[in-house]
Amino acid sequence: MTEIKTLALKYRPQNFDELIGQEDMVLTIQNSLMLDKVPNAYLLTGIRGTGKTTTARLIAKAINCNKDFLKKEKCTDKEFCHCEAIINSNHIDILEMDAASRTGVDDVREILESSKYHPSSAKYKVFIIDEVHMLSKQAFNALLKTLEEPPPHLKFILATTEVKKIPVTILSRCQRFDLRRIKVDEMAQYLKKVSDQEKGKIDDGSISLIAKASEGSVRDALSLLDQALITFNLQGETVTEEKIRKMLGLADTAKIISLMSSIIEGDLKKSLNEFNQIYDIGADPKLVLHSLLEVAYLITRTKSLGKIENDLSVSEEQSKTLESLSQKVDMTYLSMLWHYLLKATEDLSIYPNLQIAFEMILMRLCNLKLMPNPQDVLERAEANTNQVTNPISKSNYENHPSKLQIKNISQEVKNPDPKIETNPQFVIKNFEELVKMANDKREIDLKFDLERNVRLVKFQEGKIDIAFNEKLSKNFIKSLTEKLLQWTGKRWLISFTKGYAGETLYEKNNQIKQKLLEDAKQTEEYKSVMKMFPDAELVDVTKIEENE
Repeated sequence: MTEIKTLALKYRPQNFDELIGQEDMVLTIQNSLMLDKVPNAYLLTGIRGTGKTTTARLIAKAINCNKDFLKKEKCTDKEFCHCEAIINSNHIDILEMDAASRTGVDDVREILESSKYHPSSAKYKVFIIDEVHMLSKQAFNALLKTLEEPPPHLKFILATTEVKKIPVTILSRCQRFDLRRIKVDEMAQYLKKVSDQEKGKIDDGSISLIAKASEGSVRDALSLLDQALITFNLQGETVTEEKIRKMLGLADTAKIISLMSSIIEGDLKKSLNEFNQIYDIGADPKLVLHSLLEVAYLITRTKSLGKIENDLSVSEEQSKTLESLSQKVDMTYLSMLWHYLLKATEDLSIYPNLQIAFEMILMRLCNLKLMPNPQDVLERAEANTNQVTNPISKSNYENHPSKLQIKNISQEVKNPDPKIETNPQFVIKNFEELVKMANDKREIDLKFDLERNVRLVKFQEGKIDIAFNEKLSKNFIKSLTEKLLQWTGKRWLISFTKGYAGETLYEKNNQIKQKLLEDAKQTEEYKSVMKMFPDAELVDVTKIEENE
């Protein structure tokens, strides 16, 4: 019975020349084999489906083949060679271990024990450890010494998708090769070649779409191609781009660009209609959002670098549309659009009904253009600040060189606000009276700042010189100036100085309280109470004035 293989297995590379997109790695490996300078350990890293395990088997074949593997000399049926057994993963001296299922130190010890024995038939005994980053810390430590100085007959080939999880001590003992993603045009050429050999009926647009959807993984690309050919060619149909989009749950690029155009124009009704059309054909809202992110990137790139050319994912007509859209918006809007689209990916993962969540996202995006430009808001805020704050006068600076005077807007107003009721009958003679006034008038925030975030430097009627800390409220100056005007009927000058200026009123009161507590603990009354109630604790002391 003839064995039927999937395309990913059927077209697995049998020599180095069949590896696509890894020319630099292949050149280095081939040169080391020609010079007979084979490293003790290889480390192959890259995303899924780029050929890590395949490359490991090719290296095992190359160092053990009876013929000249690099010159592609064929092994005859009459002589025993290792190539076929290695490629089928059943050679006794080529051991493949999946570290994802065998992560412990005992599994590594088995390898190390068997490494003491010479290969039974091949020149080298090779250990291929796939997903090596899954090994435990103890397993890595057990592997260290043997990996650095293995027996002459032993070679290690490690493969991983997450190289950052591998200890540096392991990395330093391996010759590392990074298998790169396959470019879209390279992948499309390879898929075209495979489809021709399979006599599949598929157009170039479908191949380009599969190449792009594979995200650089050859295995994924071949699996998608296999699925497409089985789905449509057996029915006598030609595989078209539209059918591939339905198969993958993707939306048409033209429809995505049209949806983006409606968003930029702020046309909510049109945007919702276009999304519902895309959703009705079976497109996944998450994939639609990813496509919108890609279109936002393309518009931004067009805005920055000009018209897109030589890009398989964008047709000439679509490129012109993107260029037209880029002229309608500025970089600030595009940055905000990108930010909101990224935030929308989180929203979709939270709410279970993706259609409702996506429509809410569209409502937000369509109103994005109505939001003020952040730069304009910042400039207006700075302008208002400049109007509110007076420059330091030369005379004040000369008289008090260490102080920085900040005048509030109320000092600039010649006529007080009619809404502010002044009450000139109150006279505030010192800082403590000011705090008490704030307390009596129920100005809690102002009282809190005066007690805890302000240190008094100098107080006189009409002028207060204070220091402050970073916790001081932003509206402190405005609030204090307005309240002083309201309570005393006079405008007060508030002068700030940075640096240490003694304790705050709160800290002073705490010190007084602590002193009273310590003095109270020295009294006979306290000692007699503690004898009667050993678990008691003195928490507060009230000083009684003599006249009371």
